[in-house]
Amino acid sequence: MTRFSALDAMRGFTIAAMILVNTPGDWNYVYSPLLHSHWHGLTATDLVFPFFIFIIGSAMFFAFKKIDYCFSANSFNHIVKRSVTIFLIGLFLNAFPFLVDLDNLRIMGVLQRIALCYFFASLSILLLSANQLRVFIVIILCAYALVMSFFGYSLEDNIVKWVDLSLLGENHMYALHGSAFDPEGVLSSIPAIASMLIGFEVTKILYQSENVKEGIKKLLWISCVFLVLGYLLALEIPINKSLWTSSFVLISSGFACLFLMLFVLLCDVFRIKSITYPFLVYGLNPLFIYVISWLWESCYKLIEIELNNHLILKLGAFIQWNLVQYISPISASLLYAVSHVILFWFLSLWLYKKHIVIKI
Repeated sequence: MTRFSALDAMRGFTIAAMILVNTPGDWNYVYSPLLHSHWHGLTATDLVFPFFIFIIGSAMFFAFKKIDYCFSANSFNHIVKRSVTIFLIGLFLNAFPFLVDLDNLRIMGVLQRIALCYFFASLSILLLSANQLRVFIVIILCAYALVMSFFGYSLEDNIVKWVDLSLLGENHMYALHGSAFDPEGVLSSIPAIASMLIGFEVTKILYQSENVKEGIKKLLWISCVFLVLGYLLALEIPINKSLWTSSFVLISSGFACLFLMLFVLLCDVFRIKSITYPFLVYGLNPLFIYVISWLWESCYKLIEIELNNHLILKLGAFIQWNLVQYISPISASLLYAVSHVILFWFLSLWLYKKHIVIKI
């Protein structure tokens, strides 16, 4: 089968969702589905990042198909350069707008995790056979599950936190619920590699299907297997996005397959352009749009506005304050986020119509 436009639409949907959940007007007023789980558990927002990891793995299937999945010095250099570039951009986003000194700069983050996963997943795809790659995924999930089970799953005491403290140091980590813990840390990036490789494998299965109908059946079957296995495993291993537990990998991958199946139906079966076109627009430059949206919202911290009562607000808080004059704080916070989704969609549309692809 040829490349599915559904993959591009799902990528665009995921970027739109990332912007939506990352830019509320006020973090104190957010609808619960748009928040991550406090610790154990699963919300809709918890699925956004693994969806993006999954879809990057999907894109790797087509990218490496051009070199017939063969390892070479040139392919290795490309992988290294792209991984380093993405990691450094993520580090730059953590530093921007340069209000934090280097001694307290967070090292890891969303793009940094993507960079690490991309590097190791790419090498795995190019160096391992098809069967070896599938075994490797199983080994990652089983080994991580065993290690995590031995050390425990509490926020205050887990091996993920210990490793990150040893490698990064407390001052260079995210503070989650008042505790030094990085939800995009080093050790927990290992099972995220499995999430990316699952995206690659699922796309291979979809691509090799004889027709769309067969591909949909396979996606449904795979999603059911992942979800059943994931929820059975969750009886012993908590579903935890911050730890990226093995149960979380299976369940998030299961839902990713279901969403991909939905987009295959919308894009390649029913061809409902009114629904799929906005996501296809967003999916053309996903990483670039994510970076620009982060920089744009961060710039609000540099702009201060003084009210009549001499209260000084940052621009983002000022916009939220004005919206609250007309609607409830939680609705204003949501409207603020939605407005940014729309704003960056128009930027994506301009790039889409100009056929401009900015690769990161």
